Amino acid sequence: MRKFLAVIMLFALSWLSRAQDYSQLDSLMAVYVQAMQTADTESKTAETDYMIGAARDSLTRQHIALWLFDHYRESPVMGEEAVALHIYDSWFAAGKVAWRSEFEEMDAKLFSDFNRKSLIGMDAPVITVRKPCGGKATLPRPGRPTLIWFYDTSCAKCALEAKVLPGVLDSAVEMPVDFHAVYAGQDKAAWKAFRKSFKLGNKNIRLRHYWDPEIDSDYLRLYGVISTPRLYMIDSKGTIIGRRLEVENLPQILSLAAQIDNLYNNQQ
Repeated sequence: MRKFLAVIMLFALSWLSRAQDYSQLDSLMAVYVQAMQTADTESKTAETDYMIGAARDSLTRQHIALWLFDHYRESPVMGEEAVALHIYDSWFAAGKVAWRSEFEEMDAKLFSDFNRKSLIGMDAPVITVRKPCGGKATLPRPGRPTLIWFYDTSCAKCALEAKVLPGVLDSAVEMPVDFHAVYAGQDKAAWKAFRKSFKLGNKNIRLRHYWDPEIDSDYLRLYGVISTPRLYMIDSKGTIIGRRLEVENLPQILSLAAQIDNLYNNQQ
């Protein structure tokens, strides 16, 4: 892969020296990230460092770093946002590459702050939320695989997920699972109506409803809830194994959670 990247960089830099046109470089980087898609996070971060560092002039280095940062920040591949955070820390925050504008810098810092605590493989942030009766609960609880779903009753995509989730969960869950539905709004009446309508028929699932209208738990930052819905999968030891999940991903993630849970149980 290093040889492949070296060829890309030599060709791209040669092109830029003649035409100062980044379009060819962008096309080559698109080929690069596609070739690296199945690699692990450590390999991807190492290769992005190599690619950014290969540029000798500051403008080309800036362009490469920003292109890669934007790609991995917006990537639909679960877990790749960790590569964007690495680029942010190692190149921009470290002062090796400059931002093009203060707005761009603020936007990137927001992304960093709202994703840093909830990456794949991390211990899930512990938050204290309110029950419908007014009491408090701490999430997640160790001992059972957990799904945490952040939603809002005014969110169109949340309404669609709410219709699809019960069927997927009822058919896919074959082990004890906690499902925590955390309402991200402040309309108590709307929340009450939603709780009455949202039902799960699978007896393996323990459904609980919560909210935090004053956001005392800081869940927005800890779980990156910039928008809703947000769905996380946490194994029985409290480790995040799925983030930014779509409903169609659930059967695969639940299968992974079952394998991890069986492994833990066999080791005890």
